[in-house]
Amino acid sequence: SMSATVIDTAVILAAGRGTRLAGHVQDCPKGFLRLGEKPIIEESIDRLVAAGIGEVIIVTGHCAGHYNDLARARAGLVRVVHNERYADSGSMYSLWCARDMVQGPFLLLESDLVYEPRALRCLLDEPATDAVLLSGPTGAGDEVYVEVRDGRLLAMSKQPAALGGPPAGELVGISKISAELFRLMCEIAGRAFATTLRFDYETDCLVAAARERAIACPVVSDLVWGEIDDPSHLVRVRDTVYVEVMRRSAASVAVPAQ
Repeated sequence: SMSATVIDTAVILAAGRGTRLAGHVQDCPKGFLRLGEKPIIEESIDRLVAAGIGEVIIVTGHCAGHYNDLARARAGLVRVVHNERYADSGSMYSLWCARDMVQGPFLLLESDLVYEPRALRCLLDEPATDAVLLSGPTGAGDEVYVEVRDGRLLAMSKQPAALGGPPAGELVGISKISAELFRLMCEIAGRAFATTLRFDYETDCLVAAARERAIACPVVSDLVWGEIDDPSHLVRVRDTVYVEVMRRSAASVAVPAQ
């Protein structure tokens, strides 16, 4: 690995209410959807541990009890911090809630992601201290497209036409954040919170931070991944993404690096 810093910590944002999945998740958070033997959040934690992560901080909100139980079951690995304002705040406020528990560097991801292990390896091996992972086209619906200039994050939009050029890829929702970038994000967010707590850590905060600091955007063009925000995502991930991710995960464990 070229990375100068060994990253031991991951932060998982899990405060969302999953309102677009009403009827599919009953009274549990999205991370507790089960596509296989374990909830997707536990499969994600297992992948993080396999990649060398020794501490996982989960920011909770909706139905936090599920995550509190998980933290007890995996004491010494998982810690939780609660976003009391989850119902009326955005994802950056959730990340802000963890600012006393983590200084950086850390991997940052979301609770509703299903992804193959090399998503993590790509970021951990990325020489830049700050990086946002991109994939090729997924056709998943609701994609966020990312504009990159000179290898640096420039802009993000759900409307590719709103960008200044063809997108470099799609936002996956897994990032590598240095202590310096996290401090900058918290400064930017602190100013925004004077007006609103609804501030997104990616499209609002990272894009603003990228004006002051280079944030790399490594692309894995054939990455298999999905997030589960609505019923169509759930169908796609359950029927195609999950099967392929599990196949590739097994292969990555079974076959030593050549």
